[in-house]
This record gives sequence, structure tokens and C-alpha cells, in this order.
Amino acid sequence: MEQITATVRGFDGALVLVPGPGGGFPELAWGDAFFYYAPDGRVPHHVQPYGTIVTKDQPGDTASDLDPPGRWRVNVHVDRAAFRELTGEDPRSLDRPRDHTAADSVMPHPVYGAVGWISVVNPGERTTGTVLRLLRSAHDAARARFERRHASGGPPGNA
Repeated sequence: MEQITATVRGFDGALVLVPGPGGGFPELAWGDAFFYYAPDGRVPHHVQPYGTIVTKDQPGDTASDLDPPGRWRVNVHVDRAAFRELTGEDPRSLDRPRDHTAADSVMPHPVYGAVGWISVVNPGERTTGTVLRLLRSAHDAARARFERRHASGGPPGNA
């Protein structure tokens, strides 16, 4: 997990938010990580992160069984072509059952796969390189959205 957050922190304009006690974030988010393109270093408003790391089951998202110690999942928003290449399916027509508890395997996100999110539980030797490449691409896409919005006079903080 540290390798991934350190790599993303090295991306130009990246903001890695890791909530903890006393930060004003709900306890459910403590210890998780949220990745944004934010060249001013502030969490953008009205923008979803392009990637996350979750360290525990969430309400409505327990398929990956993240509550046991040492389990975590990285999630990345990808475009449709990348999603198809990675999963063999179109995000809008997912129909194959998957074992979302499987570690070191790229698969559709158990909840948000239909909107283009992939996930990997405990990335390892097989998937860490892919995850880092996908996070770089997602970061670059977030930067492009930010630049388009600012070029058109859109409000700051919206990527």
C-alpha cells in the first residue's frame, strides 16, 4: 500500500488524502486513501477521486472481505477501452460472476464496475505494475479534465 501511495504522491499535481482521527472525516474513511489531481494541494469540490485504497469493508461493499488484517483494495477509474482490455467485458454489461476476494487479480469493482472502476485486492507481483500504470493514466485524465475546465473558465477545484 505504501508503494502505491508514494508513487501517486510523486505525480505532478497529485493530492493523496489519507483521513485519520481529528481531521473532520468520518471514522469509516480513516486509513483509506483518495487520489486527486489538485495542483493547489486542496481537495477539489464536486470531483470524485480517480483512485482510492480502501482498508475495510464499507456499507454495501463487502464482497472483497477487507476486514481481516492485512487486506486492502486499490480502485481505479479507467476508460471503457482499458476496462475491456483488463476484464474482457464492457463495463455496462457485466455478467460474469467473480470472486472479489481473490488477491493480486484485476477485476471490475464489485460495486462500481458498471461505471468503469476496476479493483485489485492486495496487489502483488502480477498486478502492481498494472495498478501503477492505471493510476498514472487516471491521474493524467484527471489533469486533462482540470485543464479543459479551467481553459473554459470553469470554477477552480473542479476537475
